[in-house]
Amino acid sequence: MKAEHAILGQIIDPHLKAIINVELTNGWQCNIQDSFFKAYHLSHQQYNILRILRGQHPKGVSVNDIKRRMIDKMSNVSRLVEKLKQKNYVERTECESDRRVVFVHLTESGLTTLSEIDKTMEQNMAPFKRITIEEAEELSRILEKLREETPEVELEACPKSQEQ
Repeated sequence: MKAEHAILGQIIDPHLKAIINVELTNGWQCNIQDSFFKAYHLSHQQYNILRILRGQHPKGVSVNDIKRRMIDKMSNVSRLVEKLKQKNYVERTECESDRRVVFVHLTESGLTTLSEIDKTMEQNMAPFKRITIEEAEELSRILEKLREETPEVELEACPKSQEQ
């Protein structure tokens, strides 16, 4: 953390400091999640898919709908679903009327794993318990305000980096 404090201490613009703090916090939280989900042989992106599927269970969810609902929009959903299928957490079925559409369903094994994760989720949330409920609500309000009316950036819309 000393390097982070040194970097943040040199920044004069409060908005830039906030951006860097959000990025540092994202990296920190991803590391916590990666360590937590490693015990279940999952990535946080795979867990996100399982949660999306549980929300619609017993109905299936199309791969495109999963992509739209993912927290990490850069995730390769087809690859992640295949890994979950290999672990017997999900099943895939083709739509009868349009074979291009694939539905993903949560299996009993997937439900059981989610239930086990739920029992230990407090451990993953421990760092956030250091702030009050009011602070957590304020943090969420501020983060939501940052995302308000900000168009989703599509990969194709990003300017290509210019090589020198």
